[in-house]
Order: sequence, then C-alpha cells, then structure tokens
Amino acid sequence: MRAPLAGSILVDEIESPIGRIVIAVRHGRLCALEFGRARVVRSVAARYGPVPRVRARDPFGISRKIRAYLAGDLTAVDRIPVDTGGTLFQRQVWQALRRIRPGRTRSYGELAHALGHGAAARAVGAANGRNPISIVVPCHRLVGGDASLTGYGGGLWRKRWLLRHEGADPAGSRGGARARSRAGRATDRTRSPR
Repeated sequence: MRAPLAGSILVDEIESPIGRIVIAVRHGRLCALEFGRARVVRSVAARYGPVPRVRARDPFGISRKIRAYLAGDLTAVDRIPVDTGGTLFQRQVWQALRRIRPGRTRSYGELAHALGHGAAARAVGAANGRNPISIVVPCHRLVGGDASLTGYGGGLWRKRWLLRHEGADPAGSRGGARARSRAGRATDRTRSPR
C-alpha cells in the first residue's frame, strides 16, 4: 500500500450481521463509524472539510478490533483510540458512554445525573444522537427512562441486535421490569373477568 497523503482520512468497510460498517481513521484514531458510505462521507466532511479519503485495508488494526467485537470479544473496541471532535459537553457524554460496560444500559437521565447535569437528559440525548463513532462510543447502550429502546441513527433493529449481542435484554433491563409491572397493573385493573 502506498503511503497516504498527509492529512488524508483512511476508510475501510466491514461486512457484518448488521450491514456494512464503514470506518474512517485520521492520524491513527477512529473518527467515524457509520452504517453506509454516504453517512461517513457527510460526517467526515462536516468535521474536516474536503480532505482526501483513501481506501485502506484495516487501518491501524481498527477493522480487526471491530470484527473481534462482532465475533464476541465485547471489549475489543475499548482499546480503539478515537477522535470524536464535538463540544466539551458532547465529549463528556461520549466519554461517559465508553464507561458503560457491555451488557449494561443506562437511561439518558441516569447519564445526565452521573455527569452532574441532572436536568439535562434531553441534552444528553442530543449529544448521543450526534455521536460520530457508533459501536465504539456505544450510544446503543442508552435507553429511555422506562428502559424502552429509543432513537438510534442506525435504526432500532441495529440497536436491539447490538444490545442482545452484548447480552443485554432491552425489555429486561433495569427500569423495564418496573415499567412492565405498572403496565400490567393498569391492564389488570381494566381487564374484565373471563
């Protein structure tokens, strides 16, 4: 492989059970991971302008680590260096996301409280939605206050797959049992006897 131009973005594509994953690497750090080439191009262009993109096979071993994660080594992506960009608050949210262990979920409100911004659940949600590095910065591990699956840029079916892959049961996560029991009580009250 020829040496890439200085300042270029190295791009690789990974086939996976959740579709094509496209990554972009700049200066040895993952700067974008999206489901589809067009989304990566937009993400990279918004942050760095019209920089050259060079197709590269497994830049800096990052593709191999993502494949390892998809094959079951759930901590393989923890070792990937990232360049998320973003505001100070966004970076705080994204760093906190990386501390949520595989198989666990947190609500937007819980993460806001953990960051010392108790009333900022919506701001946490907005930062989560701007995450340029899916999977590695695991925005899929945030759920609604009632443990419901809420928006995911790659589609809720991918979020559900990722959570199940990690051993999390979105319907059975903390908060979900309370929500189901409340819903069940409400249903029981209105149900007529058979």
